[in-house]
Amino acid sequence: MNNNVIMIGMPGGGKSTVGVVLAKMLGMDFLDGDLAIIRRDGRKLQQIIDQDGVSGFLDLEAAVLRDLHCENTVIATGGSAVLRADTVAHLKTLGPLVYLYHPFAEIRRHIPDLHNRGIAFEGGQTLEQMYAYREPIYRACADIIVEAVDMTITQVAMAVAQALGRS
Repeated sequence: MNNNVIMIGMPGGGKSTVGVVLAKMLGMDFLDGDLAIIRRDGRKLQQIIDQDGVSGFLDLEAAVLRDLHCENTVIATGGSAVLRADTVAHLKTLGPLVYLYHPFAEIRRHIPDLHNRGIAFEGGQTLEQMYAYREPIYRACADIIVEAVDMTITQVAMAVAQALGRS
């Protein structure tokens, strides 16, 4: 069951968009972790965070991702998926974790507003602080790191396929 590809990285890093293109390129299915959370819970991500807090959201995200049992699927996780070690361990049983690296300036351009996008972050935390905290975690968890700097979505998907040896 480890023939999946799991996309990890910062919010706004293109995991879902690249994931769809990659799935088409490789003839795989696609699963968006954030949409799986919404389907299970029935609320939007921001509603979950507002009503249950960041910890409640992370608990739900972890449960949804740990319940994944799929094959031949590109999985785009939410940016907070790597914050729970047991979730990372389960994802690694499904396939390689591919970190789409972007420098902070690119992420900043993609996320002008932290507060309405359904991003799990602590109150008072800035995007820059979140980036500084999470970036080393993504690197530590990743089986493959793709430096997606100044690349188109298709170029990133092709770089991922090449790194996987499936180009």
